[in-house]
Amino acid sequence: MGDRMSEYVALTGISDHVISELKQNRLLTIEIRSPHNFFAAMDLKTGDLIFLTRTSPDDLTGGNTGIIAKLVKNQLSTYRVMQSGEMYYEEREMTTLRLQLDPRCIARVRKVLNNRIGTISKVDAEEIPLYNAQ
Repeated sequence: MGDRMSEYVALTGISDHVISELKQNRLLTIEIRSPHNFFAAMDLKTGDLIFLTRTSPDDLTGGNTGIIAKLVKNQLSTYRVMQSGEMYYEEREMTTLRLQLDPRCIARVRKVLNNRIGTISKVDAEEIPLYNAQ
């Protein structure tokens, strides 16, 4: 390990369910809808390693834990949502990003490198040996 910098794009506010599935070493496909994670994940390429945490973007600091996962596949989907009632008809588009993730290890944030609104969240994180993990 050493002092080598390990920089990861961070996806924040991920549900407890997703985090626990990843902790069980399961290949998992998640759907990203929140703007801060959507833009962070847009430029990811197959094979990239990313850091996922349940911590909200506002609370992200050194010491937070999460999962490092490898991006297996990503797919951008746009679909129409239609609603109607007696007096109205509404149509809107929704775009989501589906990420298939292969979990690698539990990790702890050493330092938050970028977390400004409208930019991609990035962290420097280190792998936590299993005997130290909660």
